[in-house]
Amino acid sequence: MSALNRFALPLSIGLSALSALGVLLSLLGQPLLLGGGLNILLLLAVASVMALRLPTNWRSGLLAVLALALTVLLRVNTDDKIAFYLLLAVLIGCFLLPNLTQLVRVALGVAILFIAVPIAGLSNSFLFELGIQIGIFAALALGLNVVVGQAGLLDLGFAAFFAIGAYTWGIFGSPQAAQFIGGFPAQGLHGNYLFLFMALAIITAAITGVLIGLPALRLRGDYLAIVTLGLGEVVRVFANNLDKPLNITNGPQGITPVNRPDVNVLADFLKAIGAERIYGRPIDDAIAYSFFFYLLVLVVIGIVILVNIRLANSRFGRAWVAIREDEIAAKAMGIPLLPTKLLAFATGAAFSGIMGAVFAAKQTFVSPESFTLQASINILAFVILGGMGSIGGAVVGAAAVTVLNLGILKDFSDLLNTWRQTGVNILGYNMANLPPQLNPAKYERLVFGLILILMMIFRPEGLIPEQRHRTELQEARQEAQEGGGK
Repeated sequence: MSALNRFALPLSIGLSALSALGVLLSLLGQPLLLGGGLNILLLLAVASVMALRLPTNWRSGLLAVLALALTVLLRVNTDDKIAFYLLLAVLIGCFLLPNLTQLVRVALGVAILFIAVPIAGLSNSFLFELGIQIGIFAALALGLNVVVGQAGLLDLGFAAFFAIGAYTWGIFGSPQAAQFIGGFPAQGLHGNYLFLFMALAIITAAITGVLIGLPALRLRGDYLAIVTLGLGEVVRVFANNLDKPLNITNGPQGITPVNRPDVNVLADFLKAIGAERIYGRPIDDAIAYSFFFYLLVLVVIGIVILVNIRLANSRFGRAWVAIREDEIAAKAMGIPLLPTKLLAFATGAAFSGIMGAVFAAKQTFVSPESFTLQASINILAFVILGGMGSIGGAVVGAAAVTVLNLGILKDFSDLLNTWRQTGVNILGYNMANLPPQLNPAKYERLVFGLILILMMIFRPEGLIPEQRHRTELQEARQEAQEGGGK
């Protein structure tokens, strides 16, 4: 290990320099490595900079070099998803690696989110879509993290608040409201009212959280989980059946089209800065809306993270942690249990509600099928995978699962289909004989379940654990070992 530490800095510098040179040569049309060789080199460079022990200044500089190299590579090859995933890894690393200065974190984060990803996204709108989905799921994970991670309240119906936010805008931002409100605009409210309804969605979801929490939060443990599961399903069933006698939600058929805000100002701005040269054709509504929702999700997720941090350090956050650790002791110290729990429920619901409104506008369609029990379980899995109680862990957990589901597994399925169609031989096996049922994209829940099982065995505290949870688990392991030794 000491030898590795001794050569860590030269190794990281060498790999980063070779990666930058390879990207430069690719830009000039003279690739240094063929096939996926450059991606492998970049992967090794990113891994070395993030995993090895490096001086803070060198780590900061190398992260900046790699971020620039990956941005250029994405501009040269817009379909290089591996480069995009590595850019996301650099982004996560610049916020989670120790000893980096606040200036470096902010500068790298702003550069990647507002320069690198938009440049790549203008050439490949899938990257915008992936970024939007990560942001939406991250906000949901942060909301549930308040309830489960900080307050210790197991909620299996969290998608209900997401549905409340989506229907708040979906009903009034579409022709649906005109069916039961006389004199309402036939095409629904103009899309620019979305910003007002985002605030209303926060209020509506928070009130729903209080109403659901009043009967549920008098229970604990498994009983609380079952009751929240049932109440969450009640919201979905209401959405599925409120098409009679008044057609409020249009039932299982869903609501469409949901209006979007006007993005002409953003489109004119993109044209003014020469984005059409990056996009390769005139800026149209599709790319303008992709960019708009990407920026909107970034702003919302930034606000959600800021509120999470402030709440975690406030007296409310300390009260939630006290209740999570020991309700009896918290009550003895004068903490009112039900109001404090209701505040946690309302706060988490508010985060979910605002993203529900954004989701409805982005999809231009709202249906009960988007808010099933499986959606609630997925959100809970984000929190568990990232680390319960950890703000950074919730974001990383959501990003990891989203990239796995929307990117890696689907790309692997496409690769297997290509091999199957071309009859490639791998280790003497003709891939044309590969069973068509072998499609990784269809087994995403199986793969994710296996990942969770492995996490529970080898790293139960999560990818980025909260310090208190990590200490508790370490103490539990130590007690178990001492007990076993006796």
